Amino acid sequence: MASPTVQRRTSAPASQLARWMQKFRAALGRPLIAVLVAFVLGGIIIMITTPGPLDNRFITAVSTYYYLIAGSFGSLQSISYTLAKATPLIFAGLAVAIAYRAGLFNIGAAGQLTVGSMVAGIIGIQLAALPGWLLVPLMLLGSMVAGGIWGGIVGVLKAWRGAHEVVTSIMLNWTAFYVCAFLVEGPFQAPKLSQQTLPMAPQATIPSLAILYNQTLGTFLPQIPDPAQYTVDAGLLIAFVAMLVYWFITARTTFGYELRVIGQNPKAARYAGISVRKNIVMVMFMAGAFAGLAGAVRLMGQAPYQLISSAFSTDSTGFDAIGVALLGRTTSIGVLLASLLFGGLQQAGPYLQSYVDVPGDIITIMQALVLFSIAIEYLPSLQRFMPSFLVKSSRPPLVPSLITTKPAEEKGEADMQAVESGHRATSDTVEKTGLKPTSSGQEE
Repeated sequence: MASPTVQRRTSAPASQLARWMQKFRAALGRPLIAVLVAFVLGGIIIMITTPGPLDNRFITAVSTYYYLIAGSFGSLQSISYTLAKATPLIFAGLAVAIAYRAGLFNIGAAGQLTVGSMVAGIIGIQLAALPGWLLVPLMLLGSMVAGGIWGGIVGVLKAWRGAHEVVTSIMLNWTAFYVCAFLVEGPFQAPKLSQQTLPMAPQATIPSLAILYNQTLGTFLPQIPDPAQYTVDAGLLIAFVAMLVYWFITARTTFGYELRVIGQNPKAARYAGISVRKNIVMVMFMAGAFAGLAGAVRLMGQAPYQLISSAFSTDSTGFDAIGVALLGRTTSIGVLLASLLFGGLQQAGPYLQSYVDVPGDIITIMQALVLFSIAIEYLPSLQRFMPSFLVKSSRPPLVPSLITTKPAEEKGEADMQAVESGHRATSDTVEKTGLKPTSSGQEE
């Protein structure tokens, strides 16, 4: 006699922990692999380009990564510099991520950032007499509205004219660069200075975190000595608020659900009654608002606290945000971690040139390798962002000779044969078992 088996029940906390760990691996597994592959390939490139015997090349590669970590996270001052560079990347990464949720590839974060910083600078210059508690929020709000309008133009062209967002956003990037450069070199140029505006007034700037801590918590807690050496500003706190807002919108609102549906299948979203056009315009406006906020926070929180016309087109923050969003898998925590990685790489570039005989371009190469590793994973998804004439269909052509349909007469004969074989199988079963089926279908 077989003994009954007893099923063991797992406790609720253990099952929840297992599900959480599974989600954690799914979220961070591929990005970590992409970063690891990029670092391995970067080490190989360093060994190939370094002169000398093989052991010296290997030591150079190991030393490069050692000073890379030391230059970005080796001390409190280095961490402060890394956080300062990562702060605008967080905003810009959220700008690309929220558009990607709706199936839109926002290449225009650079232009939206430029417009946001320009409007914030104009407000700071023209309304410099206002107190800081009023001027700073006005500058932040103005940058969000300006960046949102600039991103909304892409959404309107996409929703009502079918213009591809990649093409229009790239064109608007250069439009923003040249228009803002004209404003800086024209009506807002500082007297006796070239290609730059006046620095922002003290009440129009964001204090550093160290100074803010000493002025608030430092009044009854131990103060930070020499706070000027820590450059990270209070914009990092605004970035955390933006991450929280992004998470709430995408995970806890109907609008966020509609964005996911549109991003996965616009036709199904339209069939379900979701306004695809309205949501495209709204999400691009929000993406532009995030990017515009990046420009304002960097202008108000980091030296030289002024607008420089030549910096608009050379700034890589808007384009680095694409890698940040994809590496972070369009999640708020992922964008934060990816921003720290890219900010650390940017911070460690001059450090490597000082301590290791490696050109600073190796940082750019490693960023490109990270993007390359991510692009391999996202290649099927990125094809839908390309114009139709650039995408080669991967579906094999149908071969008429292999796809045949049976005539109606043959189909009817096949059905009759199946019924007759079923009757024969039933009669054989009755003869062997002696059981007769009842009208209800149960055996007696």
